[in-house]
Amino acid sequence: MLRRVAVLAVSLPLLVGGGAAVAVEDAAAPAPGASGIGDPYWPLDGNGGIDVAAYRIKNAYDIRAQALRGTTRITLTATSDLSSFNLDFLLKASLAKVDRVAAKVAQSGHELTITPATALRAGTRHTVVVKYAGRPGTQRYAGEENWLADEHEAVAMNQPHMATWWFPANDHPIDKALFDISTTVPAGREVIANGKLVSKKQSRRGTTWRWRADEPMASYLAFFAAGDFSIKKGTSNGLPWVNAVSQQLSPAAQKSSHQLLGRTPGIVKALSADLGPYPFSVTGGLTTGLPVFFALENQTRPTYPSVGAHNVSLVVHEVAHQWFGDDVAIARWRDIWLNEGAATFMEWRYAEQHGGQPAADALLNRYASIGASDSFWRLSIADPGAAHIFDEPVYDRGGMTLQALRNRIGEEKFWLLLRTWLDTRSGGNATSEEFEALAAKVSGQDLTSFFTAWLRTGAKPAATADNGLA
Repeated sequence: MLRRVAVLAVSLPLLVGGGAAVAVEDAAAPAPGASGIGDPYWPLDGNGGIDVAAYRIKNAYDIRAQALRGTTRITLTATSDLSSFNLDFLLKASLAKVDRVAAKVAQSGHELTITPATALRAGTRHTVVVKYAGRPGTQRYAGEENWLADEHEAVAMNQPHMATWWFPANDHPIDKALFDISTTVPAGREVIANGKLVSKKQSRRGTTWRWRADEPMASYLAFFAAGDFSIKKGTSNGLPWVNAVSQQLSPAAQKSSHQLLGRTPGIVKALSADLGPYPFSVTGGLTTGLPVFFALENQTRPTYPSVGAHNVSLVVHEVAHQWFGDDVAIARWRDIWLNEGAATFMEWRYAEQHGGQPAADALLNRYASIGASDSFWRLSIADPGAAHIFDEPVYDRGGMTLQALRNRIGEEKFWLLLRTWLDTRSGGNATSEEFEALAAKVSGQDLTSFFTAWLRTGAKPAATADNGLA
């Protein structure tokens, strides 16, 4: 996401191995799955006892009434013996089936509890269907009112929570899945979502746009936008792209937005030279006409506000997230600096390669401009707390940490570290501690004091060679 504007509990080793969520429960008898996946920042995010493989979402959205109805089919595996299990969802569910057999449904807050007619045994695969309807804009979770819509347009973009406003999910980055998203809107309106457009069909109900993502992704990165959009598509450097710009914007703003989004393939190519192959099969972006004050790295197709043609660093930031945050996702929300720090650093790197100041100067200038007593240095960015995951230090000190590490271990080992990190964890999840351990291994250096100074000490790092500052 664009900046604006404690070791986990005992169950958490289940979250840090780069695989899907697994709950360890008493195997003696089927039991209810846990209502949360084990992340202390948002204890009710995700659910125990299930591992989702795929979502098939079929929604209809009434743009003018801002109402949504639909059915989502979820393919999942039970990871323990379950008498019931939960999904995260805010709209009213009217029906649920497990393997085509009606199941009991109960809802409390954003927890949707499904009790199948027959208990699910660990290791078995199941199909769950949920039918629902409601007005997403009336819903609230964790103090957030995340639905972005007016009578002309809607865009499901937000972080850390968005999925549960429009489909039932196992809503934590640890449980990536495949997504197939169909949305029906009134005839003449457009829908954009992740991945590739599979079909566009007319019926008496309107037009159904079906998009499919070919690579697994975290639930908060799934999105759809409905409204009137100017759509352009093509192929650059062998990579297909689709860009969409809201027609709610003025003609001049539409033109400048298309110009900015048109930079995406070139930015992908530039970042690939440093980071390795782009991890997905399509790219692009969407500019909304809604009053949004952030951009988001929705997988394959980041979403943006209207910011003009020259805000290239914003596109660099969100494209960099396709590697850092989307392909290699965090295992816990406390590790968000891995995403935002890397995207910020890649802004600096892109600038130094395209006529801007060297990233080393960006680090030193930022370091020198902020006094030791400034609150900028107080936050522990390795564990900022749920209320501070998008604070400025997470972005800027995260970027500073990576450039300081580059200074400390040298150019060759630094880029080897990043490429090794992305290659070995591609498609999975990881923690800050795993990154730190790999950095020490690749560099052959003890970096404990370095990461303590930059990530875990509420004070300005000393200007020493050990801290990458001399």
